[in-house]
Amino acid sequence: MDRIKVIIADDSDFVRDGMKIILEVDDAFEVIGCAANGKEACNIAESTPADVVLMDIQMPVMDGIEATKYIVDHDLGKVLILTTFDEDELVQAALKNGAKGYLIKNHTPEHLKQTIKSVYCGAGVMEDSILESLAKNTRSQSIFNEENYTSRELEIIKAIAEGLSNEEISERYFLSKGTVKNYITSILSKAGLSHRTALAVYYLTGKKPE
Repeated sequence: MDRIKVIIADDSDFVRDGMKIILEVDDAFEVIGCAANGKEACNIAESTPADVVLMDIQMPVMDGIEATKYIVDHDLGKVLILTTFDEDELVQAALKNGAKGYLIKNHTPEHLKQTIKSVYCGAGVMEDSILESLAKNTRSQSIFNEENYTSRELEIIKAIAEGLSNEEISERYFLSKGTVKNYITSILSKAGLSHRTALAVYYLTGKKPE
């Protein structure tokens, strides 16, 4: 397996250095650059496209939301947002710009590495605490309309919201991986969404990321 190329973007020296040390001692990862703001992250990615970009939201010069849009639009890497507990609206804005998921900063090293691997392999990543907060803030005014989906589609949507991968869904429901992929493509089309992370947020909160 090729090493996963990672860019770390955070305005905190402590966070950047800590993540860099954690990843560099593992042969599965290669940190190709560290950035103190979104602009630096974009510049690094333009020079050497990454597999995954760890992106803080609030940074000087260019914030993580704008940098996420640039990196995604130019196909320079998959973005994993680094967030705190009080940035729900900013997380939704980052998802709208194409982020593949988000990670609370008070993670363990193993959780950080597993989350990066999941994003690298194409899975959306969601923190339960953030989803619960999003649900609390939006459920009273928004409802996920289950009538638009078949019973099998609803089973798959719920599995995605639980964080299951395509392989895990196929094993749970005795479906081929190709069939699961086709179901997800159809579901996303019906929902008018572009990726499974947004679908999970929509299912759990009743509100589509704008």
